[in-house]
Amino acid sequence: MTKIMVIIPAFNEESSIAHVINDIPSVVDEVIVVSNNSTDNTETNAQKAGATVLSEPQKGYGYACLKGLQYVASKVEKPDIIVFLDGDYSDYPEELTKIVAPIVDNNIDFVIGARIKRLREPGSMTLPQIFGNWLATTLMTLFFRSKFTDLGPFRAIKYEKLLRLNMEDKTYGWTVEMQLKALKQKLTYTEIPVNYRNRIGVSKVSGTIKGAIFAGVKILGWIFKYSFKS
Repeated sequence: MTKIMVIIPAFNEESSIAHVINDIPSVVDEVIVVSNNSTDNTETNAQKAGATVLSEPQKGYGYACLKGLQYVASKVEKPDIIVFLDGDYSDYPEELTKIVAPIVDNNIDFVIGARIKRLREPGSMTLPQIFGNWLATTLMTLFFRSKFTDLGPFRAIKYEKLLRLNMEDKTYGWTVEMQLKALKQKLTYTEIPVNYRNRIGVSKVSGTIKGAIFAGVKILGWIFKYSFKS
């Protein structure tokens, strides 16, 4: 039986987190919500919805993901697959079965949920997000012959392969770091088209000019770092 764990980084997502947890399919063995210095009822609501709740006071998407992985590493029974999912309800958690299917059925290492235009709700991705995704994936194609079309946060990866990536980014570069390292280590990968809706609440990254700029710098930094790395 395939063992699946879900890691959800969450910063002040009290209005959405229970919706996310409740829509996760029953094939998942454990849902781990990492409260990233939340000051609202995110932790309480996540616990009530049945998730394991961790606290990471150091703000940053990567910090939260690494905290979740630290917890997973402490478990006696390790998962076969780790799924990453945002806590804002912009993704459709019930599509998790589609995301993990290539791993379970075809032994693929890594799967990205691609937020393609025809499946996106109007306004669910900002213009900076759309341009940033296009630029990053175009550069990855140019430098690494990648077939990625998105940096979507809804993703699944074999746990053993994830450990080999030795993830280190603490903030906005987490998603692109994973994809670049997957390319470098020649992991097998694919994309699955997923639906995407307007999030509940305001984005902490794309919703601010500062966040968008920092995210862009981080993403481009990782790409150029790896393009000149042997």
